[in-house]
Amino acid sequence: MSETADERSLASRLRLAVVRLNRRLRAQRASTDLSLTQISALSTLHKCGPITPGQLAAREGVQPPSMTRVISALEEMSYVERSPHPTDGRQAIVTLTQAGHDYVLALISRREAWLDTRLAELSDEERHVLSEAAEIIERMAEHG
Repeated sequence: MSETADERSLASRLRLAVVRLNRRLRAQRASTDLSLTQISALSTLHKCGPITPGQLAAREGVQPPSMTRVISALEEMSYVERSPHPTDGRQAIVTLTQAGHDYVLALISRREAWLDTRLAELSDEERHVLSEAAEIIERMAEHG
């Protein structure tokens, strides 16, 4: 098998493994009250802190009108709140509420508990390999 075919095989296997793992992790949410887009927006706010709807839309890779609908739904559920921008009256700042913060932390906890259980089933050597792979994948992801 040529090197190019081996690389394609690795790329395909890695892509499928990451997709399947992501699907399993996403399935760990306690309820389906929120869409994946809404959960992603909450997670971004948790990671980045208060930002404008436009910045949130850009980080999420969606159009501003779509993000406006997401924010409105999250605001109705009391997971986020909007406040006036301190320097630009045309803008607002979106912030996680305590309920939003608690939701994200609970989600992270469920996902990591599931992953901890799966990792405990592996040998020390397998966990070491995954630790190294995680560092490599993180580097790859940083290159956009």
